[in-house]
Amino acid sequence: MPGYTLYGAEVSYFTGKARAYLRWRSVDFDEVLSTREVFRDIILPKVGWPVIPVAAMPDGEIVQDTADIIAHVEAREPLKPSVQPEGPLQRFVGELLHLYADEWLVIPAMHYRWTYCEEWAYAEFGALSAPDVSPAEQLEIGRAMGQMFRGMTPMLGVTPETIPGIEASYEAFLADFSRHLEAHPFLLGGRATLADFAFIGPLYAHLLRDPYPGELMRRIAPRVAEWTARTHAGAKDVSPLPADDSVPETLLPILQRQMREQLPALQATIALFASWLESAAPGADLPRGFGMIPISIEGRTAEAAARAFPLYRLQGALDAYAALDPATKARADALLSEAGSEVFTSLRLPARLTRRNYRLALA
Repeated sequence: MPGYTLYGAEVSYFTGKARAYLRWRSVDFDEVLSTREVFRDIILPKVGWPVIPVAAMPDGEIVQDTADIIAHVEAREPLKPSVQPEGPLQRFVGELLHLYADEWLVIPAMHYRWTYCEEWAYAEFGALSAPDVSPAEQLEIGRAMGQMFRGMTPMLGVTPETIPGIEASYEAFLADFSRHLEAHPFLLGGRATLADFAFIGPLYAHLLRDPYPGELMRRIAPRVAEWTARTHAGAKDVSPLPADDSVPETLLPILQRQMREQLPALQATIALFASWLESAAPGADLPRGFGMIPISIEGRTAEAAARAFPLYRLQGALDAYAALDPATKARADALLSEAGSEVFTSLRLPARLTRRNYRLALA
C-alpha cells in the first residue's frame, strides 16, 4: 500500500505540527512542496480554498486540518503508544495545551515574523510558490502572497501598543518552558503527545526557523530551541507518561499564562458566537470571525478579531473535561484553581461545532 503524502512547506505554521507527528509515528510519507501548481491542481480542486497542510491518505482520501490529519493516521495505524495520553487528566491538560499552541501562540509567532522578518518571509513565500524562477521574481511573487498574512497581524491584536506586552509574555513563556524542560523531556513527561506536536507549530516554523526570533530563542532559551529541533525531527520517546495520571507541576506557569490571557478572549468570543447563532440556519458554515473583542497581554490591550476556530479547539478541551470521572474532575478543578481560572469549569458553547467539507460548521 502506498504511504501518506503531506502537502505543505517549511515556512508553514501547521505543516510543522503534522510533519513532526508523522516523523514520530514513523509512517511512510512523502512531503510535497505546495507550489502554485500544487494549489491549482490538487488543493483547490479537492479542498476548495487555499490552505496547507493537506494530507492524502494511502487510499487517496484528502484530509485537511492538522488535528484531523493526526486523528486519521492514528485510526489507520495499529501503533502504540497513542498520540493522546492514556490518563484522562493528562489528556485534558493536553487538550488545553493544544488550544493554547494552535490558537494563542499564533500571536507572538505572527508578530515576530511580520514585525522583524517581513522581507525574509516574502522571499520564503516566493521560493515556496515558484521554486524555478529567479530570486528577484520570487521576491515579487512572495510579496503579493505575503501581504495577506502581513495584513492579519492587526486582527490578531498585534499593534504598536500591544507589541511590548506580546514580547514580554513570549519571553516569559520561554523562561517557563525552559524550566519545565529541565525536569521533563516533553510536555507531559517522558514521551511526546499531541500537545508537543501542537507546540511545534509556532515554535518551529515561525519562532525558531525565522531569523530574528530564531536568534532570540537560541540566545535566551537554548533548551527550548533544542527541544524544538528534537521534537520536529521525530521526538524519540524517553519513557512512558506517569502511570498515576499526574501532570508535571512545572506546566503550571504556562497554564496560568493561558488562563490569564487566552481565556478572557474565548469568553468574549463565545458571547459573540451566541449572538450570531440567533439568526444562523441549522448546520450553517461558521464565518471566520464574529466581530471584535478586547484582548490583554501583560497589561497591553487591543481589539482583535473574535476568531471562530479557537472555539472548535476549546470544544475539544471541554469534551475532555466532561469525560472525566468525578474523582479526576476534582483533580482537574484543583489544577484549574491553581492556574487561576475556576471559570473554565462553567464554560459552555451555545452550539456544537463540526468540520464539514473542510470547513467549520454547526453540528
